[in-house]
Amino acid sequence: MATNEAQVEQDETAVSGQEVGLSHQLKQIKRDITARIGLYIVVLVTFVAGFSWFDANLGTITFGYVSDYTLAQAAPLLEHPERLPPPTDMNAHAPPAFVEGGTWEHPLGTDHEGRDYLSRIVYGTRISVMVGFAATAIGLVGGVAIGATAGYYGGRVDDLLMRFVEIIFAIPALVLIIVFTEFVSGGNPDIQYAVAGAGIASIPIFSRIMRSRVLSVREMEYIEAARSAGVKDRHIIIRHVIPNSFASVLVYATLQVGVVILLVASLSFLGYGAQPPTPDWGQMLSYAHGQMHSNPWMSVFPGLAILVTIMGFNLLGDGLQDALNPRIDN
Repeated sequence: MATNEAQVEQDETAVSGQEVGLSHQLKQIKRDITARIGLYIVVLVTFVAGFSWFDANLGTITFGYVSDYTLAQAAPLLEHPERLPPPTDMNAHAPPAFVEGGTWEHPLGTDHEGRDYLSRIVYGTRISVMVGFAATAIGLVGGVAIGATAGYYGGRVDDLLMRFVEIIFAIPALVLIIVFTEFVSGGNPDIQYAVAGAGIASIPIFSRIMRSRVLSVREMEYIEAARSAGVKDRHIIIRHVIPNSFASVLVYATLQVGVVILLVASLSFLGYGAQPPTPDWGQMLSYAHGQMHSNPWMSVFPGLAILVTIMGFNLLGDGLQDALNPRIDN
C-alpha cells in the first residue's frame, strides 16, 4: 500500500512538472512585453478598484467614525462621486479641462447632474473589476466542479451533467442574465443579481474546458495507480485530477474577467446592473449615448476605461497561455 502511494506521488510529480510547472513557467511573462503590459494594467485597475472599495466603505470599516468617500474628498482632483452639488453651484455638462471652457477643478468635466466625471470613472472601477472577479469566480468554481465530475466518471454522469450545461450554454448570456435578474429580484434589478447571473452564464464554458482536460488526465498512469491503491474518487479528483487539469482553465478565467466586465457594463447600460447614484461605467454610457453630438466626451472616457481594462486582462491571458501551455500554437 505504501509502495503504491509513493509511486502515485512520484508519477504525479513527473506529470505536473511536464504539464504545469507554475513557479518556473510564469517567469516567461517577464520576457513577454505584451503580457507585462497586461499585468501592469490589471495591477493598476485592481489597485484603483481596491482603493475605491475601501473609501466607499469607510463608514462600515471604521464603525461610523469616518464617513464614506472621505479620501475622495481629500484628494486634489477627486470629489464625492455620488453626492449632488448644491443647486447654486451645479455645473452640468461642464467640458474637460483640455477643452475650451473647461477647468482643472473638473479635469474630465461633469455629468448631467453636475458630479465630477473623473471621480465617477475612478469609483466605477470598483463595480466593474470586482464584479468581473466575483462572477468569474462563481463560474470557475461551478464549472470546475461540474467538468471534473463529468470527465472523471464519464457514462451517465457525464451525459446528465453535460446536457444540463449545454442547455445553459444554448441561451444567449445577456438574455439568460436579464431573465435571471428579473426573476430573482422581483422586478428590482441591482448589481448583485447581475453578478450571480453572469457567474451562472460562465459555468458552461469552464465546465467544457475542464472536462476536456480531465478526459486525458484521468488516463494517466498516476491516476490508475491511485485507483489501484484504493484512494477514494473524491480524493483523486481534488488532489490529483483538478490540479493537473487547471492550466487551461486558469488561462480562460483571466480572459473571462474581461468578458464579464463588458457583459455587466452592457447590463448596466440596459438598466439591469448598478443602479443610480452608484458610479458605473455602463450606466455612464447609458446616459452619454444621448449626448454623442452635444457632449461627445461623456461617452469617450468610460468607453476608454472599459477598453483599457479588457485589453489588460486579454494581454495577461495571452501571456499565461504562452507560459502555461507552451506547446499550443497561438
